[in-house]
Amino acid sequence: MSYVDGMIAAVPTANREQFRKHAEITAKIFKECGALSLVECWGDDVPDGKVTSFPMAVKLKPDETVIFSWIVWPDKATRDAGMQTMMNDPRMQPDVNPMPFDGQRMVFGGFNIIVQV
Repeated sequence: MSYVDGMIAAVPTANREQFRKHAEITAKIFKECGALSLVECWGDDVPDGKVTSFPMAVKLKPDETVIFSWIVWPDKATRDAGMQTMMNDPRMQPDVNPMPFDGQRMVFGGFNIIVQV
């Protein structure tokens, strides 16, 4: 069964277009590295929580927007190899394709699919 990487982050709202361009570049690289699909979402209805929430998880500031992304891989082995290749790709270097957000507040992880309809 497929393997999924998920991520949320806080992006300065003024950087929306810069984030979109960054995401287009990285999506192409992920696909070249074996990803089946990649989705990048810009927060629209992301409420604050009382105990937990997306905004709390990324320590959202007033001038930022939460983004939510996922990548579908054929399997974990393809993901592991693809991520290694991607990290060494010159197009991913900070001076070529800088992240338009604070990577230290990014939340991410890999997941096994247990239900898919």
